[in-house]
Amino acid sequence: MMNSAAYRIIMPKTIVFGVGALDSLYDETLKIGAKNALIVTDPGVYNSGLVTPVKNQLSKAKLAIDVFNESEPEPTLTGLDAAIKKLHLKRYEQVVGLGGGSSLDTAKALSILMTYGGISRDYVGVNKVQGPGVPLILIPTTAGTGSEVTNIAIFSDSEKQLKLGVVSPYLLATVALVDPTLTYRCPSAVSAASGIDALVHAIESFTSLKANNYTDALSAKAMELINSALRIVVKNGADEDARKRMAEGALLAGIAFGNAGVAAVHALAYPLGARFHVSHGVANGLLLPYVMEYNLTASSHKYAIIARILGERTEGLSPEESAQRSVIAVKALAKDIGIPACLRDINVPYDALEGMAEATMEATRLLTNNPKYLSLQDVRAIWQKAW
Repeated sequence: MMNSAAYRIIMPKTIVFGVGALDSLYDETLKIGAKNALIVTDPGVYNSGLVTPVKNQLSKAKLAIDVFNESEPEPTLTGLDAAIKKLHLKRYEQVVGLGGGSSLDTAKALSILMTYGGISRDYVGVNKVQGPGVPLILIPTTAGTGSEVTNIAIFSDSEKQLKLGVVSPYLLATVALVDPTLTYRCPSAVSAASGIDALVHAIESFTSLKANNYTDALSAKAMELINSALRIVVKNGADEDARKRMAEGALLAGIAFGNAGVAAVHALAYPLGARFHVSHGVANGLLLPYVMEYNLTASSHKYAIIARILGERTEGLSPEESAQRSVIAVKALAKDIGIPACLRDINVPYDALEGMAEATMEATRLLTNNPKYLSLQDVRAIWQKAW
């Protein structure tokens, strides 16, 4: 079935991809015309030395540079408010996010809070941002989240024990620089979690109710690239060609879901991550096959295509049988890269399922994009199967 409805595409003003893309930071900074910059990153990236080449490019552009290296692994609203208090006396003209999705999301939010003030909770929801923030350059060091090309930032709310989104076109980066060389030293477990996250983005955007021909093309190519490379980078991080394919696959998946959206996998993953501190990628990867099984009857033609992209043989099979092969492929990939198969594997107690099911239903922005309607009873059933 063709997607023929009118659509609108949003993404950063400039995207630079490829080996050596970081070298363009100097030119892109000159275009912005800033006199100073804040680099936002996390302790791991800072200690790895990846901040140094970024500082060198900014110094060459004659910027005064500060570094905030306290971005949380799974950022919280309270942590974001604490960060802005530390930085509130500074007037930065450029923000550079460097790291995984958590650092990039933190950089996005800081660019807004620096400009308009208030607290992080003021901006939770859709279109709560008044206007553009400090110009943003986002540079990922993992291949997964796609945050460098999306208009959303995700933060945990400790009070609600749920992950919440700040969604606004003003969160889009001025420039996204995606250099695969920055992922070469990414640890195996992080490569697995971020990589399966990228696959979830591609699959959910491909099957979402807001999918269109443009996003379908990106999602399909993203799945192809990720499937060809993810097992390799987890087992052999030194494979530069596989790293490049993963980085491009994650980028394309990010653009796709930044426009077509994600759905029920993310809706379930948010309470799991917030309540049990499971990384976003692992939560998504664990829950993906269970949600796919539920959705098969609503979009069998799309899941049949997914099965073929992921290398399954579907000749002679009915559309429904072909669609089921997509679940088989995803389970095999997740197993091969070490993603837990069920909630018991990560010590989630059965009596937590009801609370997470109820919290899932609060993620209406995501559930309304799912190809198949989900009632609370349906969500309960998925949680129980995943346990």
